[in-house]
Amino acid sequence: MANDPTLSLEDFIAAVPDRTRLIGLDLGTKTIGLALSDLGRGIASPMETIRRKKFTLDAEQLLKICSEQGVGGLVLGLPLNMDGTEGPRVQATRAFTRNLAPKTDLPMTFWDERLSTAAVTRTLLEADSSRAKRAEVVDKMAAAFILQGFLDRLGFMGLDT
Repeated sequence: MANDPTLSLEDFIAAVPDRTRLIGLDLGTKTIGLALSDLGRGIASPMETIRRKKFTLDAEQLLKICSEQGVGGLVLGLPLNMDGTEGPRVQATRAFTRNLAPKTDLPMTFWDERLSTAAVTRTLLEADSSRAKRAEVVDKMAAAFILQGFLDRLGFMGLDT
């Protein structure tokens, strides 16, 4: 896609410095869920949720966290429709990456996030979490679900270093 700053999986891994963490993002309209990998890139842990304000403030907060945590690359959930088509949320996610790219040299890639929020919500329901508790953690848990799927794919491909 023209003007798309994201990289393919292979190019992304080649661009990410060794022994750096990856950060997973679940971009919502009101929040950005964040998850962080370990240095070995095997485990994704829910981190925090950024309450969205304005793009510039959101980007500054995200990039500050990336700097503090030694992040080498960003994995953004791509919210495709169930049939694989792109809707308004995908367009918003692509716009976010285009706007973020001039502010950072960190490589970025997309990961199909279909069903991530549904899977996390189901898990939290099974754990009998209250509605308030679910609302508080679902975004960062969804980010961890997205990032863990990506990390599992890397491990499967033998690219997890």
